[in-house]
Amino acid sequence: MTEERHPGVMAIETYEEFLQRVEAVGSKMRVLSGVTILVALLLAATYVSQLLVVPFLLGVTTQTVNLVDPTLIAFESGLLILALVWLYVGVRDYQFMTKLARQIREIRSVQSDLVKRIGGSGEGSA
Repeated sequence: MTEERHPGVMAIETYEEFLQRVEAVGSKMRVLSGVTILVALLLAATYVSQLLVVPFLLGVTTQTVNLVDPTLIAFESGLLILALVWLYVGVRDYQFMTKLARQIREIRSVQSDLVKRIGGSGEGSA
């Protein structure tokens, strides 16, 4: 004979499994987002340097290529836009995962307090 579980118990178990999976992936996502932010910042700084600093502030207008060539400037501007979009996505992902991790810690705290108030044995809580 199979033991039937209350739908509320099943929902709580599913919710607990979801929280455990998010916690497991959260730190990896934050590291990946941090690397993304760093790389995007470096790319953006390089493109800004090539577009503004070298030709206009340092006065170097030619190297092996003409730095004020409209085609090159358009291409580098496009790459700069892509780098900034990449930076934006990395920052948003990092903020989301940080907020989610904080909310899960708060949920865990409330769960712990609730278990203590109910006087349960703490089974099923992390």
